[in-house]
Parts: sequence; C-alpha cells; structure tokens
Amino acid sequence: MKLERLISIIYKLLNHDVLSASMLAEEFQVSQRTIYRDIDVICAAGFPVVSYQGTNGGYGMMDGYKMDKSLLGSYDVNSLITVLRSLSTVFEDERAQGTIERLQTIGPEHHVTSLSVDLETRRTEPDALRHLRTAITRRNIVRFDYINAKNECTTRDMEPLRLHFKYRNWYIYGFCRTRRDYREFRLSRLMNLFVTQETFQPHQEVPKKAALSNQAQLEDVVIRVGTEALAEAMDQFHQVDKQFHADGSMTMRIPVYQPLEARWLWTILLGFGSGAEVLEPPALREILKEQLQNALKLYEDV
Repeated sequence: MKLERLISIIYKLLNHDVLSASMLAEEFQVSQRTIYRDIDVICAAGFPVVSYQGTNGGYGMMDGYKMDKSLLGSYDVNSLITVLRSLSTVFEDERAQGTIERLQTIGPEHHVTSLSVDLETRRTEPDALRHLRTAITRRNIVRFDYINAKNECTTRDMEPLRLHFKYRNWYIYGFCRTRRDYREFRLSRLMNLFVTQETFQPHQEVPKKAALSNQAQLEDVVIRVGTEALAEAMDQFHQVDKQFHADGSMTMRIPVYQPLEARWLWTILLGFGSGAEVLEPPALREILKEQLQNALKLYEDV
C-alpha cells in the first residue's frame, strides 16, 4: 500500500506545479507527517522534489524534469488517455484517473485532441454500471429483475463476470444461478439491482457464447427506403449492402437471424413509419402489417 501511494504521489507531482501536504494527506487518507516521510523517501530515490514555502506552498518537481517517453509513442499515449477518461467518467474510477495522470507524464506537452469517446449511459440505471463493476471485482452475487425479449419479468441471481459495451448498449455477462447457465443481460432492461454480501468462486471454465453454426441460418431482409428516412436507415444498418436509385431512394439487403422472430428488427422497421417498406420476406410484411393494425386499434376512439 505504501509503495502504491509513493508511486501515485510521484505522478501527481509530475502533473501539477505545486501540491500541499494537506491536500495529499486528505486524498490518500493519511496524516501530513506520513506525507512528509513519503516525500523524503521520494527524494532519496533520486526524484528532484522541490519544496515551496508560503501560503500557497507545497511540493513540486524541478522545472524541466520529465519521465522517459520511449515506452509509448505520443499517438498511443493520447489514444489511451482519451479512452480512459471516458471510462473514468462512466465508472467514477479513481484508479483510471491515476493511470491517466501517469500517462500524461510521458505524453507530449502540447497536443490537439483528435479523438473523442462518449460511452452513452442514459439507457441504463445511473449507478448500475458502478455497482456491477464493484460486484465483479469483489465477486459478489447480484440480484435483479429482468424484462426479457418476450416481455416476461423474472428475478435473477447472478455471478457477474464482465461488462460489455456493444451495439450502443451495456450488457452484463455471467453465470445465472436461476437458470444454471451462462447468460448475457442488457442493462436497459434490468431493474431493482441489489448487490448481496454473498461471494462466489469462479467456475473453472467459462464457456464461449454459442455462435451461429453457419451463415445459412441468416436470412436477407430487403427494404426500400425513401429519401426522408435515408439517414436514419443508414444509422441503424450501416454495414449492409446498399443500392441507390435515380429517385434518391435506396434498397438495403440486411442479413438477420430468424427475422420472423426478431422483435428488435420489427421495432426498428416500424419506427421508420412510411419512410421504409419491407420487400422481402413476404411473411415479415404480414407481421408488420398486423403490428400496425393492432396499433391503430388503440386509437380508434381518438
């Protein structure tokens, strides 16, 4: 613990002009006397720490002193800093912030940021990500209510293993004790999260997620998109075959696993309104037609 504190103090001094002993003591939850001893140890190790007197006094590194920058190039350093900043904001992770400070000491002094990462969390419970990450680190069982794709609500007990960010959403993966198997849950459908005090031991082997056995299980969904829905359709299906037509419309060919059961796909297609029409498969056209008719019934008396 002392060594970790000493290393953190060194990097803080490298990234700040002057830091007071009281400020360092408060951050590391130690006494100012301990900070004085730490500074003595850092000086003895060969780091040129300078003491500044006065009201705004404290400690800092000698002007011009920098860490060796040969470990990583400036591009690598700045890319890592950008990603870590986003993670530290999402998780309020002090360790990530500490890593950023260490990286800044070997980064260029003057750099214009060319990369920005925003890990959107509006679709999740505000504290769910932080609570789940803590549970993963401490190996605590978590309990939550979950709405599945069939709109059924169940209560799950889970051994959380890792968080994923994909398809613009956060997911938690782990061993579901309720189903006695590994499962992945989308955080936007998760409610009433509770981190228990019960801990678990990881299983010897974490099975890989079952993949589609072959591409033959994918079926093409062909849609014609009008000019008023081009941008939205390209946002939703940006890596598919597209064919533009003289009138400005576009045909998309979207490979989907079991499209007649893919309710997520129905939602997207219906969201285009009159801006898109399903051409194939015919059975999907009938499903969407039925969905629209059911929706209209809700407004018959309006």
